[in-house]
Amino acid sequence: MPRTPSSPLLLAGLLATAGVAHALAPKQFDAIVPGALPGTPRQWTYASGAAELALAAGVAHPRTRRVAALAAAAFFVGVFPANVKMAVDAGRRSPALRAATLARLPLQIPLVLWARNVSRGAGAGAAG
Repeated sequence: MPRTPSSPLLLAGLLATAGVAHALAPKQFDAIVPGALPGTPRQWTYASGAAELALAAGVAHPRTRRVAALAAAAFFVGVFPANVKMAVDAGRRSPALRAATLARLPLQIPLVLWARNVSRGAGAGAAG
């Protein structure tokens, strides 16, 4: 992603939208929580949604943008196992769904790089 003044706010918007989606439609997120994690899938769904909302707020604010964007990059890496689980589970579904879930896996890379670039562009209290 190019470093533009709107880039951090777009990232914040993406994170906020995902966080709200976790609260409004938790069932679809519960289904991709890896079974090896302790607790219930719903706990992980709500916790990851809350984390996305907190990251969105941090990325949106210039004073916390650098650290929050780095945390967002780490978050995108951390949720990758859920995307892998989704792709594996799709093996029993339609070819179109399998293709979509497999295509989604490499999309984590631009998300990680975008968050890292937002962090690098933030500086100490910079607006963009």
